[in-house]
Formats: sequence, structure tokens, C-alpha cells
Amino acid sequence: MQVQDPNQIAHVLAELRIEHRDLDIAIERLVESIGIDELALTRLKKRKLLLKDTIARLESKLIPDLDA
Repeated sequence: MQVQDPNQIAHVLAELRIEHRDLDIAIERLVESIGIDELALTRLKKRKLLLKDTIARLESKLIPDLDA
């Protein structure tokens, strides 16, 4: 994903944050369920971590370079 425009980055960030929040809710529900599907739980947690890393990378692109 090569997004350079700050407006595009902000839009993608908003979408990723929504997905991250939705995964958080899904993980909570799965943990609270009686028969926990460990494989599904692991996959959701990995996806959530990937989203977190992507969000952090995109947020760093919005910070102006101090060397300029």
C-alpha cells in the first residue's frame, strides 16, 4: 500500500482504526464464549497486531520531517 497524500492516509487510518476496534470486540466475544476456538482467536489477534503496526506506520507518515 503506497499512500502518500495526507488526506488519503487519514482516510485509510480511519478505516483501519474501525477494523481494529471491530476485531477487539470480536476477540472479547470469542473469549467470553463457552467453547473458545483457539485457532480463530489466534488469527484475530494476529490480524489485530498487523493492523496496529500498519496504523503506526501510517501515523508516522503524517508527522512532518524535522530535518527539513
